[in-house]
Amino acid sequence: MQKVAEFKGDVKDRALTEMGRSRIEWAASFMPVLAQIKERFAKERPLTGVRIGACLHVTTETANLMLALKAGGAEITLCASNPLSTQDDVAAALAVEYEIPTYAVKGEDNERYYRHIEAVLATKPTMTMDDGCDLVNTIYGKHKDQLPNVIGGCEETTTGVIRLKAMEKDGVLPFPVVAVNDALTKHMFDNRYGTGQSTLDGIIRATNVLLAGRTVVVAGYGWCGRGVATRAKGMGAHVIVTEIDPIKALEAVMDGFTVMPMAQAVPLGDLFITLTGNLHVVNGSHAEKMKDGAIICNSGHFNDEIDIPGIERLATSKAKPRTFVDQYTLADGRKICILGEGRLINLAAAEGHPAAVMDMSFANQALAAAWIARNHATLQKKVYSVPEEIDQEVARMKLESMSVAVDVLTPAQVTYLASWSEGT
Repeated sequence: MQKVAEFKGDVKDRALTEMGRSRIEWAASFMPVLAQIKERFAKERPLTGVRIGACLHVTTETANLMLALKAGGAEITLCASNPLSTQDDVAAALAVEYEIPTYAVKGEDNERYYRHIEAVLATKPTMTMDDGCDLVNTIYGKHKDQLPNVIGGCEETTTGVIRLKAMEKDGVLPFPVVAVNDALTKHMFDNRYGTGQSTLDGIIRATNVLLAGRTVVVAGYGWCGRGVATRAKGMGAHVIVTEIDPIKALEAVMDGFTVMPMAQAVPLGDLFITLTGNLHVVNGSHAEKMKDGAIICNSGHFNDEIDIPGIERLATSKAKPRTFVDQYTLADGRKICILGEGRLINLAAAEGHPAAVMDMSFANQALAAAWIARNHATLQKKVYSVPEEIDQEVARMKLESMSVAVDVLTPAQVTYLASWSEGT
């Protein structure tokens, strides 16, 4: 008689397992690089003996990363890195079908969210895998006794890297962490093409609004912001960019966008999208000057990019005309809408980034985890960029999967590039 594995986790409905399994397999068909790494990991087992505590968006793509890590020998426990980003069928499939303890329920409240983080930390992980630094922060703040056993961690997103570098600057980073977001094959593609497409997908699913002819205000012109701005422009929107960095602002101007401070953009915009990683980029005083029917959403990691309490204080009433739309009526009768409770709109109302782009991001994540396992004894308590050889390998593997070839330098060209004596 086959032994039935004990269920470990907290998911919405185990009956969703088959749907989740099917969708995970569908995503896998668009992730050939991660598939190759999974096959290699199954043979080499580079993560044998490593207990990974993961706090990530629980999506079909993340599921395939978890399966690659498991193939590499890791013991994994997973929780959500955002209360609205979980795909409940995927969480069920991971916990039931693939026997990876998973603690994630879409729409979970703050108390349950941190209870899930505590469930992950109860396994005493030896490696962390974060998307936003909540796992590292919780270990450092509440479980310092676990720190001696943690060999290192990985961080997936810009906001988390910012927090980790602040910890390093203050001398309190508790263990070495690889900033996966720093990999060129991550942020140049995931942040730009993934965020660009999935953010607009989430907005359209939440509202069914027509972007053509609308004025879209994009706050922030990093890789995520430029991806959103470019795609909104391509769909016929008039795009305004707001920035604090003069170089990025200049780049936006050169790319053909109108650039101005948020205070000037507020009365002009129909749709506001924040992608900065900062606090209250859109606030109550901004909302006071917005058009009737203005829509606000966020595609940065935390919902405090929008000052939701400040906007709520202005409102005389609140309604929910659609699933992911909170509509606030102001004293003068104008209506302002916030999408997805101000959380990541591409995950709250849609499915996050397409699998084809997450293929590269999670390839970096998997290889970075193996790199930490191999080199942790010599690493310092600092934030490391993904080694260039990993970045190059991911790019090469992705090109091969697309049947794209590149040139190779001839010996004479190698010599020429290495010489200082050649001139005109």
